Amino acid sequence: MSNTATSAHHPLTSVRRYLHSIPEVAMKEHRTAEFIANELHKRRPDVLLEKVGGTGVIAIWNGPKNGPQVMLRSELDALPIKEINDFHHRSTVEGVSHKCGHDGHTTILLGVADELMAHPPVKGSVMLLFQPGEETGEGAPAIMGDNRFRQYHPTHVFALHNLPGYAAGTVVLKQGGFTAAVKSVIIRLHGKTSHAAEPEFGINPALAIAELLNLERTLAVPDVENSDFFLITPVYANLGDTAYGISAGYGEVHLTIRSWSEEVMNRSADKLLNAVRDIAKAHSLKLEAEWTHVFQANVNNPECLAHVESAARNCGISVIRRDYPFKWGEDFGCFTQKFPGVMFGLGAGIDCPALHNPDYDFPDDLLQPGIRLMTSIVHQLTGV
Repeated sequence: MSNTATSAHHPLTSVRRYLHSIPEVAMKEHRTAEFIANELHKRRPDVLLEKVGGTGVIAIWNGPKNGPQVMLRSELDALPIKEINDFHHRSTVEGVSHKCGHDGHTTILLGVADELMAHPPVKGSVMLLFQPGEETGEGAPAIMGDNRFRQYHPTHVFALHNLPGYAAGTVVLKQGGFTAAVKSVIIRLHGKTSHAAEPEFGINPALAIAELLNLERTLAVPDVENSDFFLITPVYANLGDTAYGISAGYGEVHLTIRSWSEEVMNRSADKLLNAVRDIAKAHSLKLEAEWTHVFQANVNNPECLAHVESAARNCGISVIRRDYPFKWGEDFGCFTQKFPGVMFGLGAGIDCPALHNPDYDFPDDLLQPGIRLMTSIVHQLTGV
């Protein structure tokens, strides 16, 4: 997928590249949010809200007649990844870069704002949500907890995500679950230090950590076609210090777990935590467990999915259907668990670098199809 040629002629390409050059990590997107708010002000929404859920921005266009309340969401945050690209619009922030395409998703919604300014809804209303903190799972709950958002009650919610590895510009759909339920647990094991020559006088967490790391084999259900799919991935472990005369008295393990549904997640998480408690007790260790980075499963509503399919047909865009959800987490699930909605994919190109890779860059050629798709969805529901 080229980021030059035809993409360079799109009016919003320069905006996307500017956003790429000023990345900010989750819940600290102050400069980005200010820029977006200024851009939205030019597009004359009926309502413009800033600092929603921290750094979120909301713009709303109201129609003259009663009708559905349609919400489209994009994300503001970047990742703590050092960019290795050397193009002109590369990140100007050391160690931070847009490696998930949120700069592109946000630019697509600005394109929808252009269409809404020219053709506002005939009935109902359209909300564009520019959400902070997706990468950490903090943003969506923060938005939903903000009283300014809670006065609205969306009848339909939509979000897209670019997907490297799929033909450029194709729509990727999945009935039911689209992304996994994901969360992580920090396990802290408190024992007692002793002289390394006399470990019997201490309580070393080493054997307990070995057993914890082996839970992946005994509790996981790695078959993606199984409705009880449950993946356990160790992401960090630490034991003691590099003091060779001391037998460790403290250890820490971080695990990330994921499943296809909230039901399986809750059941399996309880089973995992019970196993952790048993291990800690067997080794006379004091246990602390803390859940973090929680992402609810994205569950696609059939009616909303039909609107996306119709929009793809109207735009002459091919549709690809998946047999099972993506294993990564996306906090748009916080919305689809409460409101009828859909998350769908937009192919970024077979040879496009993978998401979160240091050489990734959102393909500018996706701006036009993304804007057309989202605008078509809006017009189906609110008129034109």
